[in-house]
Amino acid sequence: MQIADKYSPQEIEQKWYDYWIDNRLFHSEPDGREPYTIVIPPPNVTGMLHMGHMLNNTLQDVLIRRARMSGKNACWVPGMDHASIATEAKVVAMLHEKGIEKSSLSREEFLEYAWEWKEKYGGMICAPWFDRPLSIAGRLVVSEGSRLVSKLVNVDRDLVMIPNLAIHMNRQVNDGYAYNAQKDMLPVFGSLEAKGTFMSLIAEAAGVKEEDILGHDLFLYNRQPGTIWGADETFLSCGRLDDLQCAFSSVKAVIEGENSSSISVAAIFDNEEVGSGTKQGADSTFLKDVLERINDSLGRTREQYLMAVASSFMISADNAHAVHPNHADVADLTNRPAINEGIVIKYNANQKYTTDAVSAAVFKALCKKVQVPVQTFTNRSDIAGGSTLGNISNAHVSLNTVDIGLPQFAMHSPYETAGVKDTCYLIKAATEFFNSCIVAEGNGNYSLGE
Repeated sequence: MQIADKYSPQEIEQKWYDYWIDNRLFHSEPDGREPYTIVIPPPNVTGMLHMGHMLNNTLQDVLIRRARMSGKNACWVPGMDHASIATEAKVVAMLHEKGIEKSSLSREEFLEYAWEWKEKYGGMICAPWFDRPLSIAGRLVVSEGSRLVSKLVNVDRDLVMIPNLAIHMNRQVNDGYAYNAQKDMLPVFGSLEAKGTFMSLIAEAAGVKEEDILGHDLFLYNRQPGTIWGADETFLSCGRLDDLQCAFSSVKAVIEGENSSSISVAAIFDNEEVGSGTKQGADSTFLKDVLERINDSLGRTREQYLMAVASSFMISADNAHAVHPNHADVADLTNRPAINEGIVIKYNANQKYTTDAVSAAVFKALCKKVQVPVQTFTNRSDIAGGSTLGNISNAHVSLNTVDIGLPQFAMHSPYETAGVKDTCYLIKAATEFFNSCIVAEGNGNYSLGE
């Protein structure tokens, strides 16, 4: 019997999962046997999974299987996380802002508010979505005979709007208003006569029949065109600069770069702001699978693949915060990135960013070769910051990585602002990266050749 040289979950786990389902091994009802139960509370406020969750759930799985094999009435009710205390604290704080006491709510009512908070966490700035033309775009899955076909759709006109409540009816709106995502953020689609016509309008925009639409992923988007502005026309504003600015620069660079001694990869993931846990997110096996398939197609061994990964280098590019001119106090006193002053190298003592001395030095050396300025970002010590995809991706493909970004204002607003010069800086630096042969010599030593 030949044993595969690598573990394939798709080939192994489905068989045994089906066996457990078919034999009702997940099922449990009270009886005379000694009970053994493991229950996990709801997910924490971030909803993001990491190696700690994997270890935690693996131990539970082992314990519950052992208990069942020992003849106990075992029941495992798995959840997503063990840190519900963090969720509760955040939700209670939100309730206080609304003038609601937790003790006045039923369990079901509290859970509704908990899910409302989870939907808003780490997401958008709500206020700029109001009183501006919006529309709908996304993907449809339609029936064409015996086939299911995906089609992109964009209603290319001002279609909906989220109107503000007049200040006469909301005197507190300028004093710090807590938006209710379910109540305040619903867009207006049309008059009463338009009721029931939404999907027919979407079908018309896609050129398909409404009855043929079997699935859809549809999203609101800001219709305001991008613009270059300022006295010297060096500011760039549009929607989704975070992180289309880095994505554009990376693709531009990988196309222009030439390096016959290395395999250049530009990996652009989706769903960062909702945890990256999708099949197309950074917490999937997509990058790992692609790299392994490239290695296999070249006739290389598993050992050669691992050696290649260990000696590789990655730039994790996700926009950074510039010092806001009206709120300079929220920035670190020493590290103060400015728009159009260069690429930002990001550091975090808690390893939310991947940058260390080695990766920062490699990136600075690349920038120096093409005369691209660099800046430094770190959060104020008393203000928690975000994280990027570098460390999430590294849980699947571990390699030396630097976290960088382009400085911007209003991150997660539907209309963000960054610098024209900084876009050019990243294209220049990333092209040099793809042109270079970066060789890991061991013990933190690197050589940078052409």
